[in-house]
Amino acid sequence: MKKISIITPTYNEEENIALLCEKINNELSKLNYTYEHIVIDNSSTDNTVSILRNICKKDKNVKVIVNNKNYGHITSPFYGMLQSSGDATILINADFQDPVELIPALIEKWEENKKVILLQKKTSDENIIIRNIRKVYYRLLSSISENDITVDTTGSGLYDKSVIETFRSIKDPLPYLRGLVSEIEGDIELLGFNQPRRKFGLTKNNFFTLIDMAMIGFVKHSKLPLRLMVIFGAIISVISIFISVIFLFYKLFFWDSFNLGIAPIIIGFFFISAVQILMLGILGEYISVTLSHTRSLPLVVEKERINF
Repeated sequence: MKKISIITPTYNEEENIALLCEKINNELSKLNYTYEHIVIDNSSTDNTVSILRNICKKDKNVKVIVNNKNYGHITSPFYGMLQSSGDATILINADFQDPVELIPALIEKWEENKKVILLQKKTSDENIIIRNIRKVYYRLLSSISENDITVDTTGSGLYDKSVIETFRSIKDPLPYLRGLVSEIEGDIELLGFNQPRRKFGLTKNNFFTLIDMAMIGFVKHSKLPLRLMVIFGAIISVISIFISVIFLFYKLFFWDSFNLGIAPIIIGFFFISAVQILMLGILGEYISVTLSHTRSLPLVVEKERINF
């Protein structure tokens, strides 16, 4: 009998986790598979871990990894996937925005020899401004990336065991899942769904975490910002030299009558300064990612394991 691994990352999900485990158990009990449900907790400060301990006493299919601190929403889910032992691994979030009812459909597509099936949001009940910003970001990243990165996906979905084995061989301290899977798997199946609102509690994402994830996506999966810096720098240099030559000749031929004034100097100074600061910021992002690779720190340090 084939085995399915369900991976759920959590952080302060005390209102959702018990119901989620129950629903996942109900869905898998209808199917002819054995399963494990691995919940990887980012050191929750509420009662999430206590609730999980009680669930583990009653249900040995539920396994828990408790991190020794909050490692964020990029590394922790990926680490949880690496701990799976199933023939297929399904990443599903705890807030019910990834409907549990889609698990049978994911498995059905997997049985059709699809290695990766990602959940793709057709519609969403989230804030219209955030939704449109996400859409623009997804399409911009896909257009400038060296790989065909899927749009309107978050990484939730099903991954074949062979893909998980490839993930294990990659030593990436900042695994941007959507980009990473596009680099190693050419045939990605998409399963469209209408994303509901979060069932209980508040989202753990904020402006800064979304910016962090967006920048990691850009830096890790596109060299275009660096190329644009070179091109833009060359254009600005040519324009600056051209203007300098014009002013030089004006001054030489009209020495007494030509008065440059301070305004062009101030405008030029602040414009060039702004360009330099922007370019330094972009370089800083690439250097930061490079530094994280050279340090070779673990994805996650565990505090506790239950039911393994």
